[in-house]
Amino acid sequence: MPSEIDQIQLSFSPDAALVLQAILAVVVFGVALELRLSDFRQLLREPRLVLIGLSSQLVALPLLTLLLVGIAKPAPSIALGLMLTAACPGGNMSNVLTHWAGGRTSLSMAMTTISSLVAPASTPMIFGVLGSLHPVTRDAMRDVAVPYSELVGTIVLALVIPLFVGMMLAERRPALAARMRQPLKRFGLVVFFAFVVLAVAANHAIFWQALTGIFVLVLIHNALALATGFSVATLLRTGTAERRAITFETGIHNTALGLTLIFTYFQNLGGMALVVAWWGIWHLITGGLLARYWARRPGHSSG
Repeated sequence: MPSEIDQIQLSFSPDAALVLQAILAVVVFGVALELRLSDFRQLLREPRLVLIGLSSQLVALPLLTLLLVGIAKPAPSIALGLMLTAACPGGNMSNVLTHWAGGRTSLSMAMTTISSLVAPASTPMIFGVLGSLHPVTRDAMRDVAVPYSELVGTIVLALVIPLFVGMMLAERRPALAARMRQPLKRFGLVVFFAFVVLAVAANHAIFWQALTGIFVLVLIHNALALATGFSVATLLRTGTAERRAITFETGIHNTALGLTLIFTYFQNLGGMALVVAWWGIWHLITGGLLARYWARRPGHSSG
């Protein structure tokens, strides 16, 4: 990976970054309208499953990401992109993929929700710890002066508040939430992806120039994430349905949040955006293929 990639600066205005944060909040709110507190009551009697899944996602994967970066020795901005992806909470597509694959959807939804709610603490902490443990990324982070307090505020505004408000509305006004759910979710997703496409188009020369260099690293990192979830769940003897949910939760990340943070705070490290943007595409491809494979092989739940 050429070192020039660390010098890439994205063409993205501060006002556009604020719009992106607002769009992400709309997307999260739309998804939260599908959640009910009752969905999690059964899992409260099985905290072991949630702890296994969160340990795989928030502990095992970040440590293995650090190992991968140490072995591959990519450019600092590429390494930071991998680290930020590992630090992001689970993505909502993991719920859909788990359902398609015959996994335990309630466990997947609980893990996504919990990892999102703790993201204001976990994402900056994991990213900061990983970045400081690797000598090359430590220097890069010092150069950009990562604004951790601002990161926390952005995650709360774009992720936690809309998630909480959406869940409360779904619980107290289910009929209204049902009418809003599909139109709002579709609108938010279409607008978000259109916005990201426009951002990529504004920097298309940069993205295409570096894509081949990051393709293999993202492929390996995503495979490592899926394998981590599967292996942790297998070693701790969960049921087949639970294993599938934990695999997708560890292998599917909220790259929309990652891109929002990068476009807001790390425009001088454009290599990070290249990694997270391609991760966001690639994990849907691998996740979809894996879900299709598992859908043909019925699973069973341990609970």
